[in-house]
Amino acid sequence: MRTILMMAATLALAACQQGPSPEQLAKEKAEKMKYEADIAAWRAERVERLKKPDGWLSLVGMHWLPSEGFTRVGSGADNGTRLAVGPARLGVLSTAAGNRVWLQPEAGVALTLDGQPLTGKAELTPDSRGTPSVVGFENGRASFVVIERGGKLALRVRDAEAETRVKFTGIDYFPIDTAFRFTATFTPHEAGRTIDIVNILGMVEPMMNPGTVSFTVGEVTHTLEAVDEGDGRLFLIFADRTSGKESYAAARFLYADPAGPDGTTVVDFNKAYNPPCAFNAYSTCPMPPPENRLDLAVTAGEKKARKI
Repeated sequence: MRTILMMAATLALAACQQGPSPEQLAKEKAEKMKYEADIAAWRAERVERLKKPDGWLSLVGMHWLPSEGFTRVGSGADNGTRLAVGPARLGVLSTAAGNRVWLQPEAGVALTLDGQPLTGKAELTPDSRGTPSVVGFENGRASFVVIERGGKLALRVRDAEAETRVKFTGIDYFPIDTAFRFTATFTPHEAGRTIDIVNILGMVEPMMNPGTVSFTVGEVTHTLEAVDEGDGRLFLIFADRTSGKESYAAARFLYADPAGPDGTTVVDFNKAYNPPCAFNAYSTCPMPPPENRLDLAVTAGEKKARKI
């Protein structure tokens, strides 16, 4: 009996030393390849969005408007709001209390409003009140919308022939690493809670703050405050030990799905990406709150944007 037991123990030990079976190894390899393909596809879609004629790479200007009054708009030097692209005189913008704004087109200038010819005075919708009105010119090459930041209105101008777009050569990444894909615990805050977010211009804006996500690296638990931009997803604005070195100094962004019934969500830093202000000087990117400055080198996701 002793001999049989010793033989059984020896066989069991040998089985353990053999490691995973060929079937298990094949399964793990297939899962790894699928995950890497999914991340590669996500990256490709992200680049295509950036490269669109009206994507973030096409920004060429951001011009603050008076809270109440008038400003002439165009590329000519005699305009109160001088654009980098477009006709010498495009029209006159008027603003009023309640962040309302109208555009009176210059006679003889071909403009469109949300894709339709604009022939008379029209009120423009800023992004703070829904989908912003798009004023197009230069035969569709250029456009502007009205944005609201910190209670102030501004024009955000795009040009499909912007140098940042036509000379764009791609994005550099850290290697795909499943070690930076975490099952995170979501801890909700009380309903209606907000958190003050400072943007890159120094403006403070309260954003909905539904809760935190926490994940563990080794024996250390890291926690990020999430904000909700209105679609229910958890928007994570963070900085880490790579910020200002391998990655963009100000921040990187990441989205996570709402937590499931078990109170968890996936935080995948392989999908961490640079904000628009990494590519141009005409964005109003939010900065990480102090709680979201990780004492961790997140060597995953996008690296610093290439210089043009």
